[in-house]
Amino acid sequence: MHWRALIRLFGLLLMLYSLSFVPSLILALVDQDGEWWVFLASLVLTASVGLLLWWPNDHCDNELSVRDGFLVVALFWALLGLFGALPFIFGLHLNLTDAVFESISGFTTTGATVIDGLDQLPPSILYHRQQIQWLGGMGVIVLAVAILPLLGVGGMQLYRAEASGLTKHEKPTPRIGETARAFWSLYLGLTVTCALAFWLAGMTPFDAVGHAFTTVATGGFSTHDASLGYYDSPLIEAIAIVFMLAGGINFTVHFVAWHDQDVRAYLRDPETRAFGLIALGGALFVSASLYWIGVYADGWQALRHGTFQVVSILTSTGFSTATFSDWPLHIPLVLVILSFIGGCGGSTAGGIKVLRVILLAKLGVRQLFQFIHPHAVLEVKIGRRLIQEEVLLSVWGFYVLYIATCLLLTVAMMAAGLDLESAVGAVFTTVNLCGPGLGEVAVTFATVDPVVKWLGIFGMLAGRLEIFTLLILFIPAFWRH
Repeated sequence: MHWRALIRLFGLLLMLYSLSFVPSLILALVDQDGEWWVFLASLVLTASVGLLLWWPNDHCDNELSVRDGFLVVALFWALLGLFGALPFIFGLHLNLTDAVFESISGFTTTGATVIDGLDQLPPSILYHRQQIQWLGGMGVIVLAVAILPLLGVGGMQLYRAEASGLTKHEKPTPRIGETARAFWSLYLGLTVTCALAFWLAGMTPFDAVGHAFTTVATGGFSTHDASLGYYDSPLIEAIAIVFMLAGGINFTVHFVAWHDQDVRAYLRDPETRAFGLIALGGALFVSASLYWIGVYADGWQALRHGTFQVVSILTSTGFSTATFSDWPLHIPLVLVILSFIGGCGGSTAGGIKVLRVILLAKLGVRQLFQFIHPHAVLEVKIGRRLIQEEVLLSVWGFYVLYIATCLLLTVAMMAAGLDLESAVGAVFTTVNLCGPGLGEVAVTFATVDPVVKWLGIFGMLAGRLEIFTLLILFIPAFWRH
């Protein structure tokens, strides 16, 4: 490990992150909500710690190794949770556990919350809460990779540790910094477009920007306790569906479609097609179930709420127009299954990812054929692309670790006092970065034991970092020279 280089990088990243408090500080001064000192103190403290880490190690410019990249990503997400929690501690007087839980939930785009009374919070606090989800959506590390090469800090190891699953070696441009800047340009463009659409649909400019941050980031934080149900607007919900789906699509596909000016790029990508079919099939099934059971007597209302909730859960956004845990029979379980599937690889969504689910299904089918034809050489392809055996092994290993992590966290949360339904709900909402859960955590984590919240923090980090990046730090061999 290049410890001095790592400490120098942490310092640079913290100084960079400290600038994110400036918009909230300006908003507090303009709105005169009395919270300006909260963000000034947070900015000064974060920048000062960053400076203290960077200054003594300024001349240490070792190139990062792959191991260094994993450590930087995992630890910096934890650091973000701590420093992003400062406004919640100073401004809302939350205890450390609740403040870090809210902050980690924001940066990991989970959307689970411990805060009640959002409609009465100061605008600057609300803005900070929305902004951390937007920063976490594409990944602050990827933002840093776009900028830090100018400061002499290598970025490929960070990108490989941060990028999602199978897509981490697929770059739409030759240089990693250029790739990160291309993704952030697309991300910013989608956010601006979403904000304009929300504003034209009837939101205030403040709400439009805040909800655009968390829609494109598939995060789900809202400025209202009732989430998007506060507006009771089919148009706003339709806009949210479009941009939640956009956030759930691989940004490499977005780049290709934008670069070639050809929307057929979405249809040519097998994962995007499967993602669309899953969303469509899930929406029709849940909507039909809601109408058949009688939750909504009107077919249009069943379609409206069913489609919105399916897209929100599949993309791991977590917006709500209804409390789906109150829906009867099989519907909550179907939504839980969809949350495990998640969005596409290389998107802002959580879950196992559609590409991995496709490969797991193809592996199962191949095994069945292998039983019938034991001597046949059977290949697994995505479209025309042959998938190597080591990739298939990695996907299977990821799946096993993902499910094992969920099961162990469920047991731990039950041991900490949750009933089975609530424990399952807490695990699927944190590991899948989903937001609303089941049982006691259907709406908020405010009432659960602090141990459950720390387990949830671990689950959110594991889900956001795609399991491997976090769990590899617990392997003794990782620390050996």
